[in-house]
Amino acid sequence: MRHPFRRILFVPALLAAFALVLAAPAARADRKPYVFDKAHSEINFVAEALLLSAHGFFGTFDGQVQIDADNLENSTLTLTIEAASINTRNDRRDNHLRSADFFDAANHAQIIFVSKKISRVDAQNLLIEGDITIRGVTRPLQIPTRVVFLREGRGRFKGEFKISRKEFSVSYDSRMNPIEDIVAVQFDFNLSDQQMMEEMRRRREQQRQQQPTQPPAKPPVS
Repeated sequence: MRHPFRRILFVPALLAAFALVLAAPAARADRKPYVFDKAHSEINFVAEALLLSAHGFFGTFDGQVQIDADNLENSTLTLTIEAASINTRNDRRDNHLRSADFFDAANHAQIIFVSKKISRVDAQNLLIEGDITIRGVTRPLQIPTRVVFLREGRGRFKGEFKISRKEFSVSYDSRMNPIEDIVAVQFDFNLSDQQMMEEMRRRREQQRQQQPTQPPAKPPVS
């Protein structure tokens, strides 16, 4: 004969297990995919050196952004930067930065950041914690982020942080123009709800197709 207390204990345990199974999909359901507005997003950096500092940017980047507008701590980010897209407005220097002395873009084409935790500091600020991989080396990184605005399917997030290039084996130096280890990085991202953007594109395409075709202009009478 089975003990009745075992059944009593079993039922709450079963309900708790179902709650855990259902909780994760529910959390994901609150997130929505957002895409970068490339015309209004940028990643800039400054590398200080003795004679002339390098001010530059990365021209090609993308990512997977999932935003929970009601609970930003539930959001996620994976950012992928093409190392070869580095641009300091100097072709000779840019080719050197792409070489094995610096980013070794031929063998390590991408710089990748994956968020692991997002914490709210106050109403306007977040702390994004995750792992960044540069030149095949992965290290933890904390990124203070300001929420400029988030409303009606659009948002703007910006911030800055500093990183040690030598921790990622980007250790080249110049005797003539010594380069500092710490590099300052600044980002400014405009994001849009992916579903909203796709719907807007669909409507514009429908409107374009519905516009009457203009007949060709008649040649002037001589």
